[in-house]
Amino acid sequence: MRYPKNLSEHGTIGFVAPSFGCATEPYHTAFLNAQKKFREMGHPLDLGPNCYADCGIGISNTPEACGRELTEYYCSDKNEVLISCGGGELMCETLDAVDFEQIRAAVPKWYMGYSDNTNMTYLLATLCDTASIYGPCAAAFGMEPWHPSLSDAYALLRGQKHTVNGYDLWEKESLKDTEHPLEPYHVTEQRILHVFPGTEEAFSAQGRLIGGCMDCLVNLLGTTYDKTAEFVEKYKDDGLIWFLESCDLNVMAIRRAVWQMKHAGWFSDRKTCCLWTGTDGAGPVPCGVGSVERLRGADHYGCGYRTPRTDDAAGVRKLCNGAGERK
Repeated sequence: MRYPKNLSEHGTIGFVAPSFGCATEPYHTAFLNAQKKFREMGHPLDLGPNCYADCGIGISNTPEACGRELTEYYCSDKNEVLISCGGGELMCETLDAVDFEQIRAAVPKWYMGYSDNTNMTYLLATLCDTASIYGPCAAAFGMEPWHPSLSDAYALLRGQKHTVNGYDLWEKESLKDTEHPLEPYHVTEQRILHVFPGTEEAFSAQGRLIGGCMDCLVNLLGTTYDKTAEFVEKYKDDGLIWFLESCDLNVMAIRRAVWQMKHAGWFSDRKTCCLWTGTDGAGPVPCGVGSVERLRGADHYGCGYRTPRTDDAAGVRKLCNGAGERK
């Protein structure tokens, strides 16, 4: 697998919006403050043309414009890393305009984002054999002060951090809104970890991390972009650790998605382990694919809806700890 170079001390950070752009509050103000903070840290910025766009449906611009932006900025030598502006709903439609052959041939760089950005982070791994980071989107870096998860994400980009741990507390009710766009995570709830099938024994696993938002993953399954079985076969000796979270899927939809993934051969490796986060909290999701740590969401959608009309989940979901109770 190809591993990108780390962001240098004064390296340029690129921003793109292949999904939701930062055109509305509280994301617009938060994104501006994130830029200010990165500049103060010594990083020049390279903004894509869709960062403030809002003329698309569920995405910042037309699928063609978003796909061209993503290809151009990933392959550009004017930035060292790319951070997505936010999540959204229809990034899948941009894929036909993304030149994955060109991206595969380009010098690899870190791409970071989550939620709808699964359409890039996951395909970078399975189509281009290139590592990516499923982490905070750009607007989150505008909070004052940074939650440790933001500091960890930045340190990961810089190559200053090589391990990632969970956090003691998680946010149940966000204080961030249009009048308070720079509010930090309002962490009040204690993290609880459980392993199932039920066992109190110490649990450990080793393998390659792969996964993302299940809503996006099951949408990709069976399409021309689904090369998961080949990826699983290639790295079967390493073992795989799947990290899976859900935004809009309810418990029954999650069970159907897991069944579909299993029968598509995604979990065929006997060394498979699954980590779950951000479900709707209606109870455990039985899954016979190996040892599973299930991370249960706090509210009906894990951490809200993904559309800018309500509350974009990709703007509030937390690195590693998720926006849900770990159970």
